[in-house]
Amino acid sequence: MEAKQWTVQIYITEDGDDTRAHAVLTTRDTASVTGRGVARRNPVDRPIPEIGDELAASRALEDLAIRLHDVASDDIVQLAGPAAP
Repeated sequence: MEAKQWTVQIYITEDGDDTRAHAVLTTRDTASVTGRGVARRNPVDRPIPEIGDELAASRALEDLAIRLHDVASDDIVQLAGPAAP
């Protein structure tokens, strides 16, 4: 059995109280799929960058999962052929 490796890279940027994350999935067989996530710190909360990173990254991964599911669904529809009358 052949093992496959898929890679997800997460890029995190911070701008003031906003943290943004992009999760990029790359495989050998398909174009990359990207998910995005944002976290905003409430100004009354303590500034702990790791929490913003975690929230933004988790949201980006959740978005990535939805987009990957959409890609798989589209592939199924294309391979199924025309619907029977």
